[in-house]
Amino acid sequence: MASIRKEILIEARPEDVWEAVRDFGAVQQRLVPGFVVDTRLDGDVRVLTFANGMVAREVLVDIDEETRRLVYAIVQGRPTHYNASVQVFAEDEGRSRLAWIVDLLPNDLAGPIGSMMDQGVTAIKQTLECRTALR
Repeated sequence: MASIRKEILIEARPEDVWEAVRDFGAVQQRLVPGFVVDTRLDGDVRVLTFANGMVAREVLVDIDEETRRLVYAIVQGRPTHYNASVQVFAEDEGRSRLAWIVDLLPNDLAGPIGSMMDQGVTAIKQTLECRTALR
């Protein structure tokens, strides 16, 4: 099983980063505008449309307010297994560290998924730091 981990330091307060991460139904507005172009909620499932045309159905597994951790899984699509978590950690001087971990099968999807995650963390950092600067 492939396991991909991306971490970024964000110049924003952890509570602000967590507020955006935990908003499961507004990922294209709060975290990754332009990377995700549409999000639709269907119960505990969000249907994401990415800028590259890919569509993913993601099930909300858990939101842990205490540890600032959100877990989701893809239930349809090319991966036979896809489980992911996003967690926000407090850093010094009011900054945050965001850790995004994806475990997936088949292993040959690690390259393309890792590339998409790189684009995603870049969009997250840019979006959240831009909003912090505007305050």
